[in-house]
Amino acid sequence: MKAKIHITLKNGVLDPQGRAIAGALHNMGYGEVEDVRQGKYIEVDLKSADKESAKKTLDKICSSLLANTVVENYKYELVE
Repeated sequence: MKAKIHITLKNGVLDPQGRAIAGALHNMGYGEVEDVRQGKYIEVDLKSADKESAKKTLDKICSSLLANTVVENYKYELVE
């Protein structure tokens, strides 16, 4: 089973990398870009008997290592 994990900054948290990307896009002539928020994408292969145990494992992995839950949100999709 494969998990596709997306980690993004919570709303209200400053995103200096997103601002730098937005500035670069404006300098390249993409004035219609209003804002950019950057994040992380991670794929994890799991040996799990069922989706429920996979979800429990992923929640532990994300909250303890992959995401700083004080300033980041995470969501994942399970693909068999």
